[in-house]
Formats: sequence, C-alpha cells, structure tokens
Amino acid sequence: MKEDQTFEDYLAQGGRLTNPTNVPARYRAELMKLMSTFVDSELAAAAGFADVINEGPGIKERIAAAKIVLEKTDNADRVLALMGEFGANTDRYATHHPWTERLDRSAPAAAERNGQDMRLSVMNYPIEGWADAVTMNCVTGHAVLVQLRDMARVSYQPLAAAIKSIQPVEQRHVELAEEGLTRLVQNGHRDKIKDSAAYWRERASAVFGDPNKNRFERLKSWGLRASPAEDMRRAWESSLAGSLERAGL
Repeated sequence: MKEDQTFEDYLAQGGRLTNPTNVPARYRAELMKLMSTFVDSELAAAAGFADVINEGPGIKERIAAAKIVLEKTDNADRVLALMGEFGANTDRYATHHPWTERLDRSAPAAAERNGQDMRLSVMNYPIEGWADAVTMNCVTGHAVLVQLRDMARVSYQPLAAAIKSIQPVEQRHVELAEEGLTRLVQNGHRDKIKDSAAYWRERASAVFGDPNKNRFERLKSWGLRASPAEDMRRAWESSLAGSLERAGL
C-alpha cells in the first residue's frame, strides 16, 4: 500500500490484507460478520445432522452423516481461529449459543435470523427424518458452494485461503447428498423427497438477499463481496437442478 493511498483505494484496486494489524474498524466489523455467519451456520448444520445420524438406514449412511458432522465442525474451527486473531473468545464460542435450537417446522420462510447467533436463516428449521436430512443437505449444500466461491475471493487473504481449503470438503458433502438421494429415489421415496425439496428450496432461496445498494457497493469495493445476490441465486438454482435431475427427480 502506497503512502499516499487510502485504505479504500487500496482495496478497490484489488489490494489484499494479510493480518489483523491496522485493519480499520468498519472493515473489521464487516469481516467479522462474514466469518461469524459462516462459523455459526456450520455449527448449526453440524448440530442438525448429529441428531439424525442414528436414523441412517445402514452403517455406511451413518458413517457418512457422522463424517459430515465432524467436517462441518472442523470447517467452523478453521474460520473461528481467524476470528480469534481479532479478539473473539474462541474457548467460549462452541457453547455460547444453542446450536440445536430450531423454529417450528411450519414457520414461514424468512431471510431474518432467529436468535442471537449469525447462522443463515435456513439453518433455523428442523430436520424430520433421514430422507429430509439428505434432501436438506443437497439443497442447502449447493447454496453453500455458491457462497463459498464468492468468499474465496475475499480481500482478507487468511480467510480466502481457509475457504479454498474448505471448498472441496463441502463439495464432497453435496456429492454424498446426491448419492443418498439417488438411493432413496430408487427405493421408492420420490414423492417424499419432492415435498422435502420444495420445503428446503423455499427456505434456502431466502438466504440470497443483498444488503441495501450502498452497503453492497461498499462491501464489493472492500473485497468482501464479489457477486450480487441474484447472480448467486441463479447459479444455485442451476447447480441444484442438475443435481436433482441426476438423482432421478
């Protein structure tokens, strides 16, 4: 960064930050919000899948579910470690919020969060049984992949590096979901899965909301957002449609 260059100009021209030193307060606040949303969503997702491990129809399915719980928790820990460098209390974080807390199943889809943590709104709804868990993993997994592609371009380099290492892990979770959906369809659960997919699609769609125009443009100029919500939503819908088609839906 040149001596006569402002922080905003540096980032707007593609500059990158490598550590918490001298990070302006407004940038720090937005970066922490971004990281908190990821960490809280992963912990909430892990808690939801943990409740259905023993509903898996076979040993392999239960192993896959347990692995997803482990890896989502590990993903959260990677980003939480970066938050710790900014002063977050990482020792208390895992027990600070009730990660298993959910809304009623019939609660309407909404972009607003519920409770004090920063999880994506789709993580506020309960999973009902094995088929619903597999469907939810597929629908929301594709949404996560789209958002991770955006986050991998973030101007805070340690976070970008962490996200790039997390992407193949989350990609594998989606592949496991697609494999699970294929087996469920083949075993006669098509109608149940179609209903479940409609339920989760409505709720996952709500997470693709842009902040107001001025804030979005600021985040983009700071390198904390790259794509507008509508582009991300279209990418999610396209990738999800392909996955469901391959599963036989």
